[in-house]
Amino acid sequence: MDINNFKYDEVGLNRFFGPLEAKIMELLWENERSIKEVQQRLDQDKPINFNTVMTVMNRLVGKGVLKKRIQGRVSLFHPVQSKEDFIKEQSKKITENLLDEFGGVVINHMLDAMEEVDQTLLVKLEQKIKQLKGDKS
Repeated sequence: MDINNFKYDEVGLNRFFGPLEAKIMELLWENERSIKEVQQRLDQDKPINFNTVMTVMNRLVGKGVLKKRIQGRVSLFHPVQSKEDFIKEQSKKITENLLDEFGGVVINHMLDAMEEVDQTLLVKLEQKIKQLKGDKS
């Protein structure tokens, strides 16, 4: 699935979605829900119109992020991917696009950023580099 609007100034899911879309996705990653159930959960924090929630959820279906299934007279919505798979796929696409467009500059910035990461990530990076080079050591 293609999320075409990455916002680097935002945090978390708001980098990929609008604020309401992100809240809806979080709720649906917890559990499959109807529009009414989502609206009622969102309404606990701040009043929100049912039609607004319905419109946003149907747009997310149109974007290929949600699926809708009919159960009796109720439409139930669920994400196409788990949250973890969504984040993996989107971060991979962003990285590939940056590398394709800017190459070495991106790698240099990633390496500079590694100075501030958890040591376990450095170990994983070393293992991946060895794997890519075909090292057996």
